[in-house]
Amino acid sequence: MKNLHHERKTYDKASLSLLNTEANPFSQFDAWYKEAHDIGGFEANAMVLSTVSTVGFPSSRMVLLKEYSNAGFVFFSNYNSRKGMELASNKQVSILFFYEQLQRQIRIEGQVEKLSNQENDDYFYSRPLESQYGAMVSPQSRAIDNKEALEDAVEELIKSNKKPQRPASWGGYIVKAINFEFWQGRPNRLHDRICYELNNKIWHKIQIAP
Repeated sequence: MKNLHHERKTYDKASLSLLNTEANPFSQFDAWYKEAHDIGGFEANAMVLSTVSTVGFPSSRMVLLKEYSNAGFVFFSNYNSRKGMELASNKQVSILFFYEQLQRQIRIEGQVEKLSNQENDDYFYSRPLESQYGAMVSPQSRAIDNKEALEDAVEELIKSNKKPQRPASWGGYIVKAINFEFWQGRPNRLHDRICYELNNKIWHKIQIAP
């Protein structure tokens, strides 16, 4: 067994309190996201999406945030993928952003809703052509005989110059947030944690122990 007991860093880049955070969690997210994006060198919109299977097993994977507003957080996927099937049976999810360079993480809980066909089309046809073809040929999360067949299928579509068609099984979700937690690493593992809870359509902000 590899012993990792001494693998630790000191967190001392910033602090977080009820006074220096926004009243609205979406405004606080926007401020932190912009700061992470401006640093560069990593995908600030990469987030961990966690879903739960019909038998209670959690499942997490990295996806890319494509839009955000006070309405929620948008990502796209194949509705027939594992996450798509799990979201069909349980709409409750969590998403997590980890910004190592800033010693921060943002945890958000909520429920997903599917986007409209028009919203799906708008984003799908804005993607690189190769990505559109990839979505057309990939049976995401299902067993395949070999990867080369998918790559060959994309190459054939590129050569054919065929106009892409968004699969009916491909589209977007919006996470309607009900809880936020903003975490700032601090010395001696006494981290700062500010939470926002939605109650009767009003956001309430509290600080919780590390």
